Amino acid sequence: MSYKDKYRELCKNEKSIPLFSKDWWMDAVCGEENWDVFVVERGGQIAAAMPYYIKKKFGIKYITQPKLTQTNGIWIRYHENQRYERKLAYENEVMTEIINQLGEINVAYFQQNFHYSITNYLPFYLRGFEQNTRYTYVIEDLTDLEYVFSNFSKNHKKIIRNNLEKVRIYETEDIKQFYSLNKMVFQRQGLPIPYSFELVSKLDNACKQKNIRVMLAAEDENGIIHSVLYITWDEQSAYFIMSGADPKFRNCNFETSLTWEGIKYASNVSKKLNFDGSMIENISDFFRKFGAVQKPYFNISKAFKYKLPIDIYKKIR
Repeated sequence: MSYKDKYRELCKNEKSIPLFSKDWWMDAVCGEENWDVFVVERGGQIAAAMPYYIKKKFGIKYITQPKLTQTNGIWIRYHENQRYERKLAYENEVMTEIINQLGEINVAYFQQNFHYSITNYLPFYLRGFEQNTRYTYVIEDLTDLEYVFSNFSKNHKKIIRNNLEKVRIYETEDIKQFYSLNKMVFQRQGLPIPYSFELVSKLDNACKQKNIRVMLAAEDENGIIHSVLYITWDEQSAYFIMSGADPKFRNCNFETSLTWEGIKYASNVSKKLNFDGSMIENISDFFRKFGAVQKPYFNISKAFKYKLPIDIYKKIR
């Protein structure tokens, strides 16, 4: 079996592999032929793995983060009751093997976001990789919704209470309508749309087949949709991976009420909630006011063949 085949078998049963690193997720966001995986084996089983998306543009072959995919990075099978110093030594060992495999493939550049559970960057640093810290926001425990609500900011609580009679929130299956509202978020800021409807539809179909997604919409008393939210999950965490809103209704603050309903929905399907992060100040403030904990995660990169001109890097990433 190839490493990729072995990894697919692992993903069938290993619940600790984060959602975004599952083989079927990579199939959906990359295309089945456009991703592969580095694998470290010990005792006849996979001890560590790192799936990666490989692209070619402007004649440059490189590894980068797939769209709609917050993190990939290394998954590690840890030993039970492992002392901390042995855990670090083990991480260093398997990470170094992954780095060696990465160095053997013919790519000019590498950049990936690692899951926030990975806090050891040292083996990559020692091999010349660079690291930037990014942040996501997580509600760690969804079992007690009263406690979760008590941690909201006063303003968020006020908005939710004031909107009780104004907003209707419901599940929708209209992916085209969802995408049209999602695009407005970028259009309002004068930004290019970062992903196509075809990609969103393909990922939605994959999540729908596994029954691990819901789309929520918030509409007013006139039946006009103000905002939408896309939630997907596994047993470990739910994720708010996309949202959208009509800028004409920004002052109504239906997004706050919709997010609260999304949190309540997530509490029925998973243990925690990941808001999927942002380095934009007003978005991170919005997440933080739901009582979410800031979680740093690594963006790790390295130029192998040559330093890419900054304008080329901006285009390919």
